[in-house]
Amino acid sequence: MSAQRDPRGHPQGGQTWPPTTLLGSMEQSSRDLLLSLGKQVEYASGHTVIREASQPTFVLILLDGAVKATGRTQDAREALLAIRVGGDLIGEFGALDGRPRSATVTSCGTVIAKLVTRHDFTAFLRADARVAEAVQRAVVAKLRSANMRRIDFAGTDAPMRVARVVYDLAVTYGIRDGKTALVGWPLTQPELATLVGVAEPTVHKALRDLRVSGVVDTGYRRLQVNDLDRLRAVAFPDW
Repeated sequence: MSAQRDPRGHPQGGQTWPPTTLLGSMEQSSRDLLLSLGKQVEYASGHTVIREASQPTFVLILLDGAVKATGRTQDAREALLAIRVGGDLIGEFGALDGRPRSATVTSCGTVIAKLVTRHDFTAFLRADARVAEAVQRAVVAKLRSANMRRIDFAGTDAPMRVARVVYDLAVTYGIRDGKTALVGWPLTQPELATLVGVAEPTVHKALRDLRVSGVVDTGYRRLQVNDLDRLRAVAFPDW
């Protein structure tokens, strides 16, 4: 998921961003143009990168690291909405429609990114149709993913929902090696519980069952899927 970078923040040694991310899906020439914008910034772990309800003045192109997007529920609880990693674009919704931020974004470990002002970002999209199309595809992919999660969760029990989220995270963002995948960012069990929409003890039991069966291993700030095929069979038994 991470890349070795030159002093300007550009990747060395070829493409390493996940193909599901904006940077990973773009042609080299378009990606270089996009990365020529803005300034490189670095955030320490736990830094609030974007605050919910604030005015959208910039977007961030993640080069390395991971962030989590959270929102406040009506009863003042914090709900984990999404995880974004190197290669992803964050803050584009507010930049495109001008409305206040819909979520708080916090760094999970050290994060390196390109900060681009809203004015420069929108002007660049108007000037470059290829990049505008890539950004549009990335936005649609996020909306489709959110819709699919709602559909997938309908009528499924909690252990299956946990398995589906873990599978989705592993396939989308995991470091793959054959049938194994390592999810290496600090996603806690309480955060996983809010992402799944179940109580924390339910997540604990579901992960314990997956560990006992040998499908996954968990450790400090890491989760490894030992067999993606077996996990998929648990998550989607009708496939």
